[in-house]
Amino acid sequence: MHDLLSQGAYVSILDRSEPPKDLLALPTVKFFKTDITLIDNISAAVNGTVQWTSETKAALGGVINCAGVGVASKIIDARNQSHSLELWDFALAVNLTGTFNLTRLVLEHLIKVEPEPGTDGERGVVIFVASAAAVRICPSTCKTHLTSGQFEGQPGQTAYAATKGALVSMTLPMARDLSRHAIRVATIAPGVFDSSMTVNFPAKTRRSLENDGIIYPKRFGQPHEFARTVRFIIDCAYINGETIRLSGAGRLPGKL
Repeated sequence: MHDLLSQGAYVSILDRSEPPKDLLALPTVKFFKTDITLIDNISAAVNGTVQWTSETKAALGGVINCAGVGVASKIIDARNQSHSLELWDFALAVNLTGTFNLTRLVLEHLIKVEPEPGTDGERGVVIFVASAAAVRICPSTCKTHLTSGQFEGQPGQTAYAATKGALVSMTLPMARDLSRHAIRVATIAPGVFDSSMTVNFPAKTRRSLENDGIIYPKRFGQPHEFARTVRFIIDCAYINGETIRLSGAGRLPGKL
């Protein structure tokens, strides 16, 4: 957020929680209270953002999909009960369907903006946020079932890994769909980052990840490193249809 603002970008924030007041005071920031699981909320926020671009004369440039929840449940739990369908539906609604709905509604407007000057004539970029826990399907040409292209979903992450793996799988076909509109699509697959999702990790879990799961630097990723990756994708027009892993060469262990 701050990285984009420092580059002169206008940023429309769609979230359930209001951002800090110092951000809201900036003329280059607009906030729309949004529940990503509610299509009416998303539609109103997108339309409001488009209206804001008309007022500021700042062109719509794309969408960064950061909404996500980290749910955890084994397919059969310690009481021999199966995975909650409600929890499964919630994970899909936020991580996958919410991302899909926000993107498709933004694209209705993004395809109509004036192309940027230059030979590429780009209109914008879509960025998804997957995870190192995503699962990638080995293509039919693979001669083995286990490849370095797979990511590491952990025990209890069936629903979470499914949603994040779906985002990875959407990246290339969506980039191909949007090529005629000069819109790029890329995905970031972070490892373990300091965030509201990891702040409550037990000390033992954190030590296990830092000592056994992360190669170098032996620490959790920092928000500014994620932000710089977002800016790299925005700035580099040749990144398209790709998933960029951001993990300090880490590989999540099968058990913490």
